[in-house]
This record gives sequence, structure tokens and C-alpha cells, in this order.
Amino acid sequence: MLLHGIFAPISTPFYPDGRLYLKKLEHNVERYSRSPLAGLVVLGSTGEAVMLSDEERREVLRVSRENAAAEKVLVAGTGAESVIETLKLTEYAASLGYDAALIRTPHFYKPQMRPENLLVFYRTVADRSALPVLLYSVPVFTGYDLPLEVIAELAEHRNIIAIKESSGNVAKIGEMVQATRHIHRHVTVTEIFTAVTSRMLSAGAEEGRQLVSVESLGGGVAVAAKPRLKTRSKDAGFQVLSGSAHLLLESLQAGAVGAVVAFADVAPSACFEVYTAWKDRDEKLAAEKQARIVEAAKRIVSHYGVPGIKYAQDFNGYYGGSPRMPLLPLTADGRAEIERLLAGIRS
Repeated sequence: MLLHGIFAPISTPFYPDGRLYLKKLEHNVERYSRSPLAGLVVLGSTGEAVMLSDEERREVLRVSRENAAAEKVLVAGTGAESVIETLKLTEYAASLGYDAALIRTPHFYKPQMRPENLLVFYRTVADRSALPVLLYSVPVFTGYDLPLEVIAELAEHRNIIAIKESSGNVAKIGEMVQATRHIHRHVTVTEIFTAVTSRMLSAGAEEGRQLVSVESLGGGVAVAAKPRLKTRSKDAGFQVLSGSAHLLLESLQAGAVGAVVAFADVAPSACFEVYTAWKDRDEKLAAEKQARIVEAAKRIVSHYGVPGIKYAQDFNGYYGGSPRMPLLPLTADGRAEIERLLAGIRS
């Protein structure tokens, strides 16, 4: 699965009394589906996954899947503290048609989370998972920073295809890229080198059509109908994704192929503009686009967290609403600061 581009780790909307607000989730997913995002991450840290019951997590996965555009890559956050619970939710996500699973590091028994424990955990999950696995290192929340040597070993596993690195350590991203550069994995992509998702495959099957490789179309044989989608192969290697919007350009320059950033919940086009300018090798424009979002991303995501992200979503036309307690809505001063920060970033 190709994971290049910008991904939004979508929030989970609630009614004021704390119940899931699924209609607003539908609204957000449909709007993100019309954006230039490469895909969505459902039940990541921004999605308050740790605040949800198992039944609620399944509902959020189902509704998001039903309302996402077929061309958007869908990644399910399925990590739990145990292998068995991680696999249960991963299996459910696979049954819905998700493309990959994002699995955070187990961390509650931190003194026992030695390298050998993490190696066994991820390898066992990857061996049994019906979905490709993304490692998820987010020490700001877990207090556990997945060591480079463990990442390098896990990257060798055929079903561990990427990492979301949310430590904010750009140098470590560069080290990961160097340590995994020898890994070669071919993935199916479209004619213009974008991801081919499970829902694109399902749509083709439902219409009685098949994906046709570009390489197979050179024979000049007449066909009754134009293929719905032409595909080709691309070497994706082990894919490193940044988790910090205020360091997006630096991360890309260090070798990341994209990012899963909470600021994309608020301003997906602004994040995409940094990525596309970098892809176009326009260093000046990329730096300008990065500078435009640095302060807002730092304050809204790093300082205010989920409550700030949700208010910023409200301000920019998505539905954020209130977080679940013990997280609290912003104060008037916090709201005023976010409005100031986003005055020129209305995407």
C-alpha cells in the first residue's frame, strides 16, 4: 500500500452529553474526501480512541469507511496493550475494507517494554494481521520512544510497511530512512502513481471490471470497453511518515514520504501545499508554505491538543465539538488565540 502524501488523523465528534455524533462524523469524512488528502487515519490519538468503548470504536470505523471516497487510503488505529485485543480490532477493520492498521506501541507496563517485548508484540501482530501494519511511535502520549534498532529490525517483516514517527525528532527520521533504505517492496499504484485502495478494487469487482496493468496494454488488441483503472508497480520500500506539521518540510527533506498530522484535520489544503511544493522541488515555495502554518500548528496541536484541534475544526467549517472528559473545552482566551492563528489559513 502506497502511503505517500498527507493524511488526516480525524477527530471523533460527540454530542454535548458525550455520545458519538455519527452524523457529524459523516459530514467530516465526506468533506475530507473532497480535499487533496491522500487518506484518513481513523482512531488515532486525535480521534480520542483511548476514550472510546470497543463498540464505539467499531461504530467509528464503520461510519468512516461507509462515507470515505474510494480513492482515499483508509488506515485504522487498532493498537491495544495486548496482542489479542489489537488483532480483534484489526480483523474487524479488515472486514470493513480498510487498507492498513496503525498500531501504537504498548506502554502501560513501561518498565517491561524492553526491545524484545516490542519485537515480539509487533511481529506476532504482523504475522496474524489481515492488514499491512504501520508502527506508531508517539512518546508524547505513551512515554515510550520506539528505539531505532527495533524499528530497523521490524521493518524487515514483510507485513510491516511503514512507521508514523511522532517524536518530533527529524534527525531520527533521517536515521530511519538510512537504516531501511535497503528494503524494497513493490506496491500497486494507479497510472499517475497514486495509491490503489481496497475500495477501488471492490468498486471494480462490483461493476464486473478488472484492474488492468499499464504494462499489459501494449499489444494493440481491440477491446470492447476501456478499463476502469490502469495500474502499474512502484517500489515503495519501508515508508516513513512524519507526525508533526510544524516540522513537515524538514521531515520530507530528511526522507519522509508523507505525514499523518493533526493540523490536516483543520487545514488539509495548507498541509498539502507544503507537500506538493516539496514534490515539485520548489524549495522557496515549500519554505513559504511551511512558514505559513508553523505557529498555528505548534500552538493548536502541541499546546492546546485535542480541545484546540476540535475548536479549530469548528472555526474552519468542519465539526469539532467538545472533547470527552477529562479533556475540557477551550477557554475564551484559547478560542480567541486560535481564531487569530487561523485568520489566514481557512482551508
